[in-house]
Amino acid sequence: MKKALSIIANVLAWIVLIFALLVTIMVFSSSKNNGVANLFGFMPMAVESDSMKPTFKQGDLIICKEVDDYSSIKENDVITFWTTIQGQRVKNTHRIVEVIDEGGVVKYVTKGDNNPANDDDVISQGAIIGRWTEVKLPFIGKVMDFLRTKTGFFVCIVIPMAIFFLFELYKFIATIIEAKRPEPVEVDEEEIKRRAIEEYLAAQKQAGGAADKAEAAADKVTDKIETAADEAKKLENAAEALVNTAEENISEVKETAAEAVEAAAEAADKAE
Repeated sequence: MKKALSIIANVLAWIVLIFALLVTIMVFSSSKNNGVANLFGFMPMAVESDSMKPTFKQGDLIICKEVDDYSSIKENDVITFWTTIQGQRVKNTHRIVEVIDEGGVVKYVTKGDNNPANDDDVISQGAIIGRWTEVKLPFIGKVMDFLRTKTGFFVCIVIPMAIFFLFELYKFIATIIEAKRPEPVEVDEEEIKRRAIEEYLAAQKQAGGAADKAEAAADKVTDKIETAADEAKKLENAAEALVNTAEENISEVKETAAEAVEAAAEAADKAE
């Protein structure tokens, strides 16, 4: 969202700048060309009366073009020309209603679409400023007239251009500051999770290994205990066997001794 707003602001700023430059060129061009602005052969002109209504009316902006070939001008064309009204040389834009050729000298009779009669003066080719291109912008003529004033030029051109350059300066400084900042380390959550899992598995593996070793050691101890128990059992059995053997031998000795005593007694008796 922030990026989209930045793009829109940049586009609007450049539109304002381009418009301001065009108006500036028009103002300076018109000041050097008897009040007629000329942009690459095209002349924007503010309509100052309703004499051509409804074709265009006061306050509209029309676009005329320089005439390169006067022979191309014909009846029904709308032209802008210099004329004298009430003793003053002014621009006028009317329609040609008749073309007069007097021995190679061509002149034009003009008339406003909203006027009841033709214009008093016949127009020579040298008085023609340009021919209407049939392009008109409603109400823009009033805006252009205002922009040609000192107040309009200052408010609508100087101030916006100053704001534009301040905005671009701010962006430039912000870019430099941003470039000097250390780049933040990007935290990859997936990488962190993966490492945590690997460390957990490694710990589990180590714990499992230790458990296996402990279990193996316990098994060895158990085996040794069982072996010792078996040896003790064997010794016990051997001792028991020895005891039994000794008891049997004692019994035999007793019996032999008893027999010997009896035999001795009998021999004594016989001797008597």
